[in-house]
Amino acid sequence: MRPFADFVRERKYLKNVSPRTIEFYWDCQKSVLRFGDFTDEGLKQWIVGSREAGISPASINTRITGINAYLRWCGENYKLPFLKEPERVLPTVAPADVAKLVRHKPHGRCERRIHTLALTLVDTGARIEELLTISRLDVDLDNLLLKLRGKGDRERIVPFSIELRRILFRYIQSHPHQLVFCTRDGGRLMRRNVLRDFKRLCQTSGFPAPRRAIHSLRHTFALNYIRNGGSVFHLQQALGHSTLDMSRRYANLQTDDLQRMQQRVSILNKLR
Repeated sequence: MRPFADFVRERKYLKNVSPRTIEFYWDCQKSVLRFGDFTDEGLKQWIVGSREAGISPASINTRITGINAYLRWCGENYKLPFLKEPERVLPTVAPADVAKLVRHKPHGRCERRIHTLALTLVDTGARIEELLTISRLDVDLDNLLLKLRGKGDRERIVPFSIELRRILFRYIQSHPHQLVFCTRDGGRLMRRNVLRDFKRLCQTSGFPAPRRAIHSLRHTFALNYIRNGGSVFHLQQALGHSTLDMSRRYANLQTDDLQRMQQRVSILNKLR
């Protein structure tokens, strides 16, 4: 096998992957070496050892994507198959709870920041990492557009609502720093602190924090987009997905949507 460090170096300088992706590759290597190695048999041992250690199929599959990238780079003619995962309904924030969040009147600098951030997430479907790096120059208040930098440092332009413009304008005027969502001295926010603040905001708004708290706002945006007539093709562009399959997964309708549709299309109802 070619050195893993050379693989990471090429990904960094030739593919221009993000620092977070570089961390992901090193995490993949560390995980494999915990239970095996990068030979065919060693990778099987890694999967078995990971499952015995209680690591979920979803977590293993995430690392398999990085491991397979390394195997292709090495010129190997085999790749790891993905493990079967249980299909789960993606967590979303209920419409009534979104209304509570919107109506909430934040107090203090930190609560205003997380409240504005949460409303931006649910209005645009952006990833949390994308919003933690936007600057004032990325916010076009006149044309209601945000410039986001997604995975692989790919830029995309997403629209936002007139109501969010009002909220963003007030918030941006409250501090002089270049980063829109930043610390008191203008530095970048830590993801874990944002998660902590969002869970606290949910409680003060009157509802429990949803599963996968912050990311559930992205799911909520996608579901609401489809419910209100948006196409999955436009959703793919809004979410910054590289494949349509990823957007379809976000767009799975909830049970109550299916119930309402059933009453509309039922043959028995029409013949009654």
